[in-house]
Amino acid sequence: MRIIAAPDSFKEAISAADAARAIAAGCRRAAPDVDVDTCPVADGGEGTVNALVTATAGRLRHTTVAGPLNDPVRATWGRLGQVVGQPSTAVIELAAASGLPLVPVARRNPAHATTYGTGQLIKAALDAGAERIILGIGGSATNDGGAGAAQALGVGFIDDTGSAITQPLTAAHLPTIARIDLSTRDPRLRDTKLVVACDVTNPLLGADGAAAVYGPQKGATPAQIPELDRALAHLADLIERDVGLDVRHTPGAGAAGGMGAAALALLGGKLERGVELVLEAVDFHRRVAAAELCITGEGKLDGQSLSGKAVAGVTRAAARHHVPTVALVGAVGEHPEALKALGLESWHVLAPDLPAAESIRRTGELLEAGAYELVRRHLARR
Repeated sequence: MRIIAAPDSFKEAISAADAARAIAAGCRRAAPDVDVDTCPVADGGEGTVNALVTATAGRLRHTTVAGPLNDPVRATWGRLGQVVGQPSTAVIELAAASGLPLVPVARRNPAHATTYGTGQLIKAALDAGAERIILGIGGSATNDGGAGAAQALGVGFIDDTGSAITQPLTAAHLPTIARIDLSTRDPRLRDTKLVVACDVTNPLLGADGAAAVYGPQKGATPAQIPELDRALAHLADLIERDVGLDVRHTPGAGAAGGMGAAALALLGGKLERGVELVLEAVDFHRRVAAAELCITGEGKLDGQSLSGKAVAGVTRAAARHHVPTVALVGAVGEHPEALKALGLESWHVLAPDLPAAESIRRTGELLEAGAYELVRRHLARR
């Protein structure tokens, strides 16, 4: 019997890779001769690098770059295991260089945070020979419209004196830009496929835009929101005039403080659903087609899991190959039954009677025990 273990991370408890190993251990305890394919997954947010590197037997890399406040940070990124006939692929999380957790709470202010370090990570991947780069853009501390990242990759931002702006760009600097010059952009970007894992559809501007929706959680005050929005509008005007693209209303352009807009207009990237991107990168369809059972999991299962979350993507892909999927979860919210329409056979809460803190502390142990019971029941029904 072959089982594929394809969980997401359990936030604040266990990584997707460790969750997959715990599930595999439980499966083997129930059936010592079972063949378990450990395939940790993610939705493009936190944990994407580790999940993809583990699932493809790749390698982690570490590069010191500018953090969101321009202090040096040691950021982790990855090279995926090479697949014959596939391009050499790097995977990067914006949060590793420009993420909100890198900024102390007392210093959080998206007007003064930059994505420059994310651009440096992309450059490091290019230097390492990557032919394709997967960029997850969740969890940013920034609202600079991705200008900092573009600047680190050679895009010229010219002020009204005709001089190139050299300090790492933040939202506060955007109104000082008079012209954008793509002629100095790193030429390797033309021959590199940049795919951006983006599961939000927010436009760049307005009530549903980057500043209004995500600015407050990054430390923006109510008075700052209109200023941040105006700064992004100025950048959008320059992009339309100097690059020839209108990114104001593009779905996903407002992701990560406008990084979605920069990826499209300034870096030549493409926005894709994060979980689909991850599943394609780990060759999930081929792997699940060879399985008799798929076991997935995440911290909380609810109706929102349908919105681009890893469990929904795994379930949908497995159903295409007529492989039943069961989920091990930490908790259940509202309307989890919506996932049954995608093909989820059942879900099992790991420890419904344990206090949350203890359940989090024991997640690996509980996943192993849950997988053991699932496989025993599956074997009994064969």
